Amino acid sequence: MDDESLMREALALAEDAARAGEVPVGAVVVREGEIVGRGWNRPIGTCDPTAHAEIVAMREAAARLGNYRLVGCELFVTLEPCAMCVGAMLHARLARVVYGAPDPKTGACGGAVALSAEAKLNHHTAFEGGLLAADCGALLKRFFAGRR
Repeated sequence: MDDESLMREALALAEDAARAGEVPVGAVVVREGEIVGRGWNRPIGTCDPTAHAEIVAMREAAARLGNYRLVGCELFVTLEPCAMCVGAMLHARLARVVYGAPDPKTGACGGAVALSAEAKLNHHTAFEGGLLAADCGALLKRFFAGRR
């Protein structure tokens, strides 16, 4: 699967989050072209502040692969990851993270802070933003417009 197809998979999961009343963010973890983890935002429904789409997808991938290190894996997510998620991604040793829409309020890849670029950290994951950003952002805008 190519990057765009993988982001479209994440977008479909974000739609699931929206239908569940959660902020519509979706994520997939991929290894060697195969999706090994899927997730969408679930903090409200699970009463778990760590149940962001990225964390849910990484937990599923780690369980499936039998290792908390996700070496050689890539993660595709519809919204720029927050500091919690970037920290988990670095600890998991992901090779690459691709995100859609920027998040100027809580994004940790340059939106609000640039944790992903911190040179002092012991592991460095490649972060790329903007893939299908208009589609990812439109889903978020529709969701929040419907709540107002």
